[in-house]
Amino acid sequence: MLFAVRCLSGCPASHLLSRSLMTAGATYSKGQLPDMNAGPIHVNNVRDRLRAIVGASTNWSDHVQAMEERKSLQSLLAKKQEDLPARKMKDSYIEVSLPLGSQPQLREKYLNVYNNVRFGRILEDLDSLGVLICYTHTKAESGKTPLSIVTALVDKIDLQKHLISPDCDIKFTGHVSWVGKTSMEVKMHMLQLHGDVFSPVLDATFVMVARDPENKRPAYVNPLVPDGPEEENLFQQGESNKMRRVAFSTASLLKMAPTGEERNIVHDLFLNTLDSRTVSFRSRILPPNSIWMEDAKLKGLEICHPQQRNIFNRIFGGYLMRKAYELGWATACSYGGSRPYIVAVDDIMFQKPVEIGSLLFLSAQVCYTHGNYMQVRVHSEVSDPVTREHHTTNIFHFTFSSEEEVPRIVPQTYGESMLYLDGKRHFNAAIQSRNGEN
Repeated sequence: MLFAVRCLSGCPASHLLSRSLMTAGATYSKGQLPDMNAGPIHVNNVRDRLRAIVGASTNWSDHVQAMEERKSLQSLLAKKQEDLPARKMKDSYIEVSLPLGSQPQLREKYLNVYNNVRFGRILEDLDSLGVLICYTHTKAESGKTPLSIVTALVDKIDLQKHLISPDCDIKFTGHVSWVGKTSMEVKMHMLQLHGDVFSPVLDATFVMVARDPENKRPAYVNPLVPDGPEEENLFQQGESNKMRRVAFSTASLLKMAPTGEERNIVHDLFLNTLDSRTVSFRSRILPPNSIWMEDAKLKGLEICHPQQRNIFNRIFGGYLMRKAYELGWATACSYGGSRPYIVAVDDIMFQKPVEIGSLLFLSAQVCYTHGNYMQVRVHSEVSDPVTREHHTTNIFHFTFSSEEEVPRIVPQTYGESMLYLDGKRHFNAAIQSRNGEN
């Protein structure tokens, strides 16, 4: 990851302490923790920092030994949360600089064909930063941490700008905003320098979970104590976000029937596609300026190589998000016939880890449209090439916009109608979030 990391005072959210995380240009050998009081660094050292925290090796050939060594850290786990010291939001605050303007040699990794910054790369950076923030919240006084912290959910990402310039410096800020027993909510913000002012680009909310050294069972994390009314408000937002997610999951169309209003929507869609020249329920015609849902999908396959592994020797979650986003973007581009722009990301649930050597199947589907907006759902599953077993690992939801109105998506089957309603729900949630509604 190509960015500099430093903790600074003057966070927009609160009076956060100034603190540096790493030394410029430093690298760390296995088991060696960087000096928490050292100066800022840039270029690749976020991943080095994470490897040092957990004692992971940079060599794939050493991964088995490194994971065996982590088993000995089981005794360091807290027996109950009350045994751990409480933290404040300022304790986990981190500021990150991606100097694309001042260091142009960094740009190529982030460039797309339109000479803008690739959003998929930003997803990777946010994922790594979220993990580092949580390790900063749970930091031990000495030695390696027994915690394995992984991304459980991307709750939402709201974008304020369609385009991200490749020749202006970027700044990320973030901190833990809510804590449960074994989970942490992280709020992150991305800003870009224009002239002498950093202007907002996006706001992101991730949920991370802590597990034992072998990444098998939940582990307790340090409690969070809000300091002042502003932090109390952020903490209460975290509680509200948790309740909203539970309510959304409970009302899932995989568990509950559609509402009365949604049933009427599905029936209207059905009636609009009947052939008026016949008296048959099976005779369907496509309305003008519409596309059958069956014809609005793309698929992809990735072989999961060791190069894309995370510090726990599974496939890096940011990489999965990038590949899903890029396939979703291509699907929206093909569907709308012009360049789409990402508007929002929401409700990415990491259901299962992806093992090295798996075959990763991605399927992207336009499932809802509204004016110039497209809601794209990407389904991710892995296949073990030996056992041939298939397991769903992720469902991704992306909201795109186009410069012109796009064709209307039309479902034919009941299953497609449920996809349509689910897409409509996610679209409405994304638009409400952008408008500041709960």
